[in-house]
Amino acid sequence: MAGIVFAVLLGTAIVLVRTALPAGGAGDARLDSGEQSRVTTALTLVPFAGIAFLWFMGALREHTGEAEDRFLATVFLGSGLIFVATLFGSAAAAGTVLGEDTSSEFGRHYAYTLLMTYAMRMAAVFALATATIGRRLGVLPRPLTVFGYAVGLVLLVVGTAAPWSELVFPAWSLVLSIHILRAARRAG
Repeated sequence: MAGIVFAVLLGTAIVLVRTALPAGGAGDARLDSGEQSRVTTALTLVPFAGIAFLWFMGALREHTGEAEDRFLATVFLGSGLIFVATLFGSAAAAGTVLGEDTSSEFGRHYAYTLLMTYAMRMAAVFALATATIGRRLGVLPRPLTVFGYAVGLVLLVVGTAAPWSELVFPAWSLVLSIHILRAARRAG
């Protein structure tokens, strides 16, 4: 369930920010009240998304069982923790800019870059490591493994060049979580 909660919260936060700031990190930093409300709501959701992601990581490790590869597990854990840290950092930076009375182009661009360049690259590494673990241990079906590799490549290669591309990560997390829930029900 944690992965589903994460996917819904992060997906919602991304949509709220993208609709409030369609230009991303560029443009006029002053927001009208509706845009400011959407960004504030998104920033409120981010800590809960991060917490749910940590639980999601635990569920994924439980799903892989005792046979996990230490090398891949290190990449998995490291990228997941760095993803959460950069997600929180970008939210904190955005919250700081939001609280200012004057426009702060630097702060807005910093928050956007931290999220879109660094957090999403760590999400890519996390998806790639998870797909590799799933493939090597045979705990993920082939289509889900391919989907994980595709998500990782999109986030690594496309990144900020394609607006809304960051939604592939919560979508993949949602599909993966549903698979794990179904597998647990079948086993139970």
